[in-house]
Amino acid sequence: MDLIAVRTFVTTADTGQFQEAAAELSITQQAVSKRIAALEKDLGVRLFARTPRGARLTIDGQAFLPHARALLEAANRAADSVRPGSRALRVDVIGRRTAVAGLLRAFHTAHPHVPLDVVTLFSADDAIAALRSGEIDATFRAVTMPGRVLPGEITAVPVFDEPLQLVVSPAHKFAAEPAVAPERLAGQRVWMPGNAPGTEWAAYYDDLAAEFHCTIDPIGPNFGVEALLDTIAASATLGTFLSERTPLVWPVGHDLRRIELCDPTPVYPHSLLWRSDNRHPGLAALRDHLVASRPGRPTRAVWKPVWARG
Repeated sequence: MDLIAVRTFVTTADTGQFQEAAAELSITQQAVSKRIAALEKDLGVRLFARTPRGARLTIDGQAFLPHARALLEAANRAADSVRPGSRALRVDVIGRRTAVAGLLRAFHTAHPHVPLDVVTLFSADDAIAALRSGEIDATFRAVTMPGRVLPGEITAVPVFDEPLQLVVSPAHKFAAEPAVAPERLAGQRVWMPGNAPGTEWAAYYDDLAAEFHCTIDPIGPNFGVEALLDTIAASATLGTFLSERTPLVWPVGHDLRRIELCDPTPVYPHSLLWRSDNRHPGLAALRDHLVASRPGRPTRAVWKPVWARG
């Protein structure tokens, strides 16, 4: 059904005159008449009786009016579900148990009135494409990897440098140490099966491995964090990197050790990206929240790739 014609019908019914409906819709009276005639032809009934005083609803018109209003309300709800400013703020995070997901939860706690949709796209390329098309409003990414130039309409602002920890089993050589310098990782095997080639996190860990002479092993299927921790718990030589803010609970029998990395501490550089012309009111609130809650300069030495130091 032609919703434009339905809206014209409802406006005419409310005003009682074709001329008044035309003025309210900013069209000609002839256009109103044509739309009503087309709707009547489509329905096979007369909706108005023309009188010297205007347009009076017929019995069929009276029966159709509440359904016409419901059609227009449904159309408005459908548009609002995707229209910036009406729909929920859509924010992309790499994973729902990552540190940046925690930043988003903190924003939601501070601003519960802002409707929020959390999505998880695979890579920075996917996220930037979704930003450009308007499918999402913002994304947390490390995007200044070598060779990447952001499109001109995309803005990126650093929001969080995420400290990494080494996670090992009780049988690992570092298990009894509270902290380890990254240079002592030389020759060690760090298993990270989710490091897909071409992603921003693979670029980060490749640089980390080159800097500290450890081996980042991405071999094997990625069955998720639980399967990864099961493997680490059963090995005396494997370790993995996790954030100190990653919320994890593992079986008591695993007795895994989270070891601080220091002098320097490797940090993963997260930025918030958005399209510069996006006017969603929730986006401004998110940016202001992240700026206000961003931690100050670190008191300890940190390491991140050259491409992320700007």
